Amino acid sequence: MKKDNKIYVAGHNGLVGSAIVRNLKKNGYLNLILKTRQELDLLNQQAVANFFSKERPDYVFLAAAKVGGIHANDTYPADFIYQNLQIQNNIIHSAYLNKVKKLLFLGSSCIYPKNCPQPIKEEYLLTGKLEPTNEAYALAKISGIKMCQVYNKQYKTNFISVMPTNLYGPNDNFHPENSHVLPALIRKFHKAKINNDDNVTIWGTGSAMREFLHVDDMADACVFLMKNYNESEFVNIGTGVDITIKELAETIKEITQFKGQLGWDTSKPDGTARKLLNVNKLHDLGWSHKINLEDGIKDTYKWFNNQTIKKIPEIIIN
Repeated sequence: MKKDNKIYVAGHNGLVGSAIVRNLKKNGYLNLILKTRQELDLLNQQAVANFFSKERPDYVFLAAAKVGGIHANDTYPADFIYQNLQIQNNIIHSAYLNKVKKLLFLGSSCIYPKNCPQPIKEEYLLTGKLEPTNEAYALAKISGIKMCQVYNKQYKTNFISVMPTNLYGPNDNFHPENSHVLPALIRKFHKAKINNDDNVTIWGTGSAMREFLHVDDMADACVFLMKNYNESEFVNIGTGVDITIKELAETIKEITQFKGQLGWDTSKPDGTARKLLNVNKLHDLGWSHKINLEDGIKDTYKWFNNQTIKKIPEIIIN
């Protein structure tokens, strides 16, 4: 990937896409093609086909997707499967037709079976039943991986896929109903601090374990693989280290400087007991994460505070 190559980042305003853009610019890749939803509707096959025919990008980072937490996935499964299939079908097929040199497809760790052995190896894909609450989203992402693989087989394209663990960082979703656990806890503790609440209650027992990767590390891994990896088999991207939800909550409580008590509603479910990616393959390729969790949360909370000052709608604490 040369510095003057045309690079299209689909979903450049999202959590992952914006981080990829930051990384590319920092490393001197300035010939970037960036389109908002208003400028290019990725659900529209003809619009995407026209865009690729006109722009002819050399490289594509496919980070555009409809995403959300458990509540959103469970409530709007038709939206999740339709929109994600449509977006990735349009982009991957147009990339093939217009002879894109290389494409990187972003998946999600929810593609793995609900009751996977831990840590989760890439080879465990399709070895068991999916988590029902996000099955529609997972099936779309699995289809994207398989689409890249079969296009490589039939058309000799160079389309690679990566599977990130739980991501967080600047441009994350802090919506009170549709966000993932880490940004949801940042919002919850911040709101409690602002309101001088005596306590914060969190669902479950806090015993469930999760792995978290700062999105800037994710972006760095994506750019690294775009430059150094050319196989059809997808690659897990994570830290290889996990933490209990209780430990996460206590860390965020300290960083947000909430002085009240931390409580647990044990009548609510913990979810999957553990979800940790095996990242041996990524380490063997020569990449490992650099941002530790505490520093990453501090960075994310600083960004969050800046957005509340700017009064971004889903950030405002009511």
